[in-house]
Amino acid sequence: MTILDKTVDDGAVLSEATAGDYLELMKPRVMSLVVFTAFVGMVAAPGALNPFVAAVSVISIAIGAGASGALNMWYDADVDAVMSRTASRPVPSGRILPEQALAFGLVLSTLSVMTLGVFVNWLAGAMLAFTIFFYAVIYTMWLKRWTPQNIVIGGAAGSFPPMIGWAAATGAVSLESVILFLIIFLWTPPHFWALALFKSGDYQRAGIPMMPNVAGETSTKRQMFGYSIALAVAGVLPSILGYAGVAYGVAAAALGVGFVWYALQVLLMPQEDRAMRPAKALFGYSLLYLFAVFALYLADCVAARMFAGQLAAVGVGS
Repeated sequence: MTILDKTVDDGAVLSEATAGDYLELMKPRVMSLVVFTAFVGMVAAPGALNPFVAAVSVISIAIGAGASGALNMWYDADVDAVMSRTASRPVPSGRILPEQALAFGLVLSTLSVMTLGVFVNWLAGAMLAFTIFFYAVIYTMWLKRWTPQNIVIGGAAGSFPPMIGWAAATGAVSLESVILFLIIFLWTPPHFWALALFKSGDYQRAGIPMMPNVAGETSTKRQMFGYSIALAVAGVLPSILGYAGVAYGVAAAALGVGFVWYALQVLLMPQEDRAMRPAKALFGYSLLYLFAVFALYLADCVAARMFAGQLAAVGVGS
């Protein structure tokens, strides 16, 4: 049996889920990326970062991201069960019952939104609520099974964290936070379509209309290349618009060139190459790219604040 359960005297079935299973239900790797990009948005926002606001915001956003993951795994248990990449997840493997995953996701959603709204501000709370709704309902329940543009449109859900972080710190949004949103938004299609290329059999069996299965490899690779060029440009926008320094701009440009180069290798990849090494390489590099760009942006913001503080101290001393 794949379902780990036990039957009590009244016939009810209880899953033997562990704390690790519930943590897996929250998609911790995705959650960590969400938290990191949201934190960068908070640090980049103008004004002093209140430690209490920062702590509550980070925890709430993390819980909200985990709630989205739990609701996604609850609804997608049927397709997860037939895909090699996801068959061992807690719900399809039977370690957590579907109703438990649903209840867990709903409780975490309510807790995260209310905490962020009450203790930080309601703009940030509303944006977190919309993000959870967009990912769990618009993407998971509708777009994912309906259109090959699921990743493009649904990618907005994963792009909101920097804006939520900015809103948590300032009670508003800005063009700078929108640019951070844009970087993640443009990164999402080539990142996930690279995965879809070498996992197309999984998506075919599950009946998910991913781009390679619907439009074909050639069209997918061309679109990936186009998005990669747009991403490389978006990555240097903070420097061009004066939100970040020259050092960030140079490093981001180099990372963007690398992304385009990997995408070009995918574009030139022969269709008979079933090993899909260029697609796998792009998928790996895309993870490095997003982390590196946001880490560089964070470092630039911290350095700029420290330099401004030193100037202020010199001015006061004189």
